Amino acid sequence: MIEILEKYIPQASVVPVFELIKTHNVHLKIVNQRVTRHGDYRRMPNGQHQITVNTSLNKYRFLITLIHEIAHLEAFEKHGRLIKPHGIEWKRTFQLLMLPFLRPEVFPNQLLPLLARHFKNPTASSDTDAKLSLALKQFDPENDKNYIFEIPLGGSFRLYNGRIFKRGKKKVKRYECVEIATGRVYLFNPNAEVEFLK
Repeated sequence: MIEILEKYIPQASVVPVFELIKTHNVHLKIVNQRVTRHGDYRRMPNGQHQITVNTSLNKYRFLITLIHEIAHLEAFEKHGRLIKPHGIEWKRTFQLLMLPFLRPEVFPNQLLPLLARHFKNPTASSDTDAKLSLALKQFDPENDKNYIFEIPLGGSFRLYNGRIFKRGKKKVKRYECVEIATGRVYLFNPNAEVEFLK
């Protein structure tokens, strides 16, 4: 397991993450990319804990995602299955689990202030924190995708599933976008990755 973790997370985090996995008897599955989520946690019918994480994540996003899912496991075990998945119990657990990793041996210096700010009140997805998401993206392999906020007003873009939209105005935190084929309006996070159609 240590050899596998070394491929996916920062070297300085390998041993403490391995200890968390061992302590909680986690079955870790590294899976092909899912567009809708970076990872997930399930308690299996046999009682075993299964965590899946996308193989495509850079090592910093992979670590954050893995700890996010272990926090679900710990919060459910400690507070019961009736708590909100991303409620206060999970937030506190996630904060405590991440704290030992928020240091320069694990994360680059430019990420640490953004991570510190994010973990004052962690959200269901680090993707909803636009500044942190953008900072993490610089460690991704090069790709031809753009964020929604980079698409000009009225510009067209394509989703991974081939659907084409026209970008509209920002409404509070998200952008109203019209699907060309149906005329229906959808809301997009500013840092959703799409293909800009020039």
